[in-house]
Amino acid sequence: MRFVIVGAGRVGIRTARALEDSGHKVVLVESYDAAVDRARNEGFEVVQGDGAIEETLKRAGVESADALGALTSDLNDNFAACMIANQYGCRTVMRIDEDYREDIYREYADEVDEVIYPERLGAIVAKNALLGGNIRAIADIAQNLQLVELTVTRASPVRGYTLSELELPGECRLLAFGKRDGTLRVPHPDDTLEEGDELVILAAFEKLGDVRSVIVGETGRATAGGA
Repeated sequence: MRFVIVGAGRVGIRTARALEDSGHKVVLVESYDAAVDRARNEGFEVVQGDGAIEETLKRAGVESADALGALTSDLNDNFAACMIANQYGCRTVMRIDEDYREDIYREYADEVDEVIYPERLGAIVAKNALLGGNIRAIADIAQNLQLVELTVTRASPVRGYTLSELELPGECRLLAFGKRDGTLRVPHPDDTLEEGDELVILAAFEKLGDVRSVIVGETGRATAGGA
């Protein structure tokens, strides 16, 4: 998947790194010289310019991006970037700078798919918001290991199987299981996989796409609506 991140500050860099570690393509947009140089020195692709201007976002590839994360410290710039990206069919994630503003923007910013407050929630939540769909990162266990929660969909190739019949790729391990609207618990071999059920799986980063294909049945563009 391909993402545009507006803002190469602390939140933007950490989110970009989390996405790239999971095998995704990321382009950063940043206007300040020092931040541009720092991001490029860390190996990121950076488009220098104002992320609140359409032409800058087009240079960053917003027209073909799956999602845009407006993660600068300037709320007005973030909102403008999201409104532009919305016109190109991108999933949009907007960072706010004060916790109490979240309800206001959730109510009035219809153009924005998700509002986040990274100072409270951390970069992994920004990563989840951008990924969307039915896979949610819970924790980065190690450089190459991810703990994820996935939801069985109607399109899942294993819907109707029992857990004893579930074959996960590589060295992936099923750690917990929960029925729709139920609590997670220790998996039982006779549990049947049905739409809406949740699985917590430990997987290598390079196997996340395969795991998603098996459990969710999705391999393409993220589904708007959140993880």
